[in-house]
Amino acid sequence: MPSGLAVDGAHRTDFTMTRETIAQSAGERPDPTPATPQGRCLEKGYDADEVRDLLEAFGFTAHMRARGEEAKARKEEAGCKARRWVVERTQSWMNRLRRVLIRWDKQGRNYLGFLHLVCASITYRQAGLLG
Repeated sequence: MPSGLAVDGAHRTDFTMTRETIAQSAGERPDPTPATPQGRCLEKGYDADEVRDLLEAFGFTAHMRARGEEAKARKEEAGCKARRWVVERTQSWMNRLRRVLIRWDKQGRNYLGFLHLVCASITYRQAGLLG
């Protein structure tokens, strides 16, 4: 389920939009404690010290692994669960619609509105309300 959404121009590095994406996260979240830490799964594009510092300031535990590192850890530890696939799966679901995959809208607010519609559709499907 998408947790936040922010739109920027093309060919921008992922980590420049981290603050905006976290700020757009919907809903209230409980305060993180040592017993129940709040995790945030991010892909390789967010692997930077600034992002780690920002996530720490927001009270998140960063889960970022490079390609190949995750497969190596799964071989070494039998109970190691993959986390990166969550991000890739959500992007794949969003890219199933051509209008999201290729941005045809000139104005950012139109594209952002359509992205919200796609996220609502994903959430509706994952809730199991379609049968």
